Amino acid sequence: MAFTGVSGKHRRPSRMKRTSAHAAGVAALATTGVVGALAAPALAAENSVEQTGLTPVVTLGDQAAEQVDAQAAAQQQAAAEQLAEEIAHAKAAARAAAARKAEERAAREAERKRLNTFVSPITGSYVSTGYLASSSLWSSGSHTGIDFHASTGTPVHAVGYGTVVEAGWGGAYGNQIVIKMDDGTYTQYGHLSSFGVSVGQRVVTGQQIALSGATGNVTGAHLHFEARTTAEYGSDIDPVAYLRSHGVNV
Repeated sequence: MAFTGVSGKHRRPSRMKRTSAHAAGVAALATTGVVGALAAPALAAENSVEQTGLTPVVTLGDQAAEQVDAQAAAQQQAAAEQLAEEIAHAKAAARAAAARKAEERAAREAERKRLNTFVSPITGSYVSTGYLASSSLWSSGSHTGIDFHASTGTPVHAVGYGTVVEAGWGGAYGNQIVIKMDDGTYTQYGHLSSFGVSVGQRVVTGQQIALSGATGNVTGAHLHFEARTTAEYGSDIDPVAYLRSHGVNV
């Protein structure tokens, strides 16, 4: 007697049957083209996921790189502009410093020329007795200065810038003035009839300091002028050479 399954119960298909059924189904789908239709969208979806996942990442990376490059370029440009501005300021400061130095040099040169500008002690006069002329009239036997022709009361001028160190009686020189010049030398003016300055006073080139006369050991009115290395008698130097070295034509 043959047995069949219990009525109302269903057995689970065996493994072999399930595999066979799956294979049959796949074959049927392949025959009808369903597998191809289903597979293609699946692959397309997979590709789309890759694209939506990777492409934005690459795009964001490019944008960030471009931003970094732009920032670097801006910083370089700013640094270049700042450097150019600093160089311009430095050049301007150098030009200003050079201009100040040039002005200072010009001012010193002008002051040097001013201090080195000399004039004759008697305007429009001439030398009547030369330096080292021999005569018994002088105790040393020779003339220690030069005489300028001048009548009594002729204005006497300081030959250059200096300070009065003597103004009074000078024995054989009569009334005299001795000035220490700004270059360290001394000038002496003798036989004066009156004084116009006092000891310690500053004088400038061409300033009237006295009037000529005939005081002291003289035979007539004139101005005795000496150039010296000190304020004292006996330190005389050639007054003509001295005045000429300062541009005075005598």
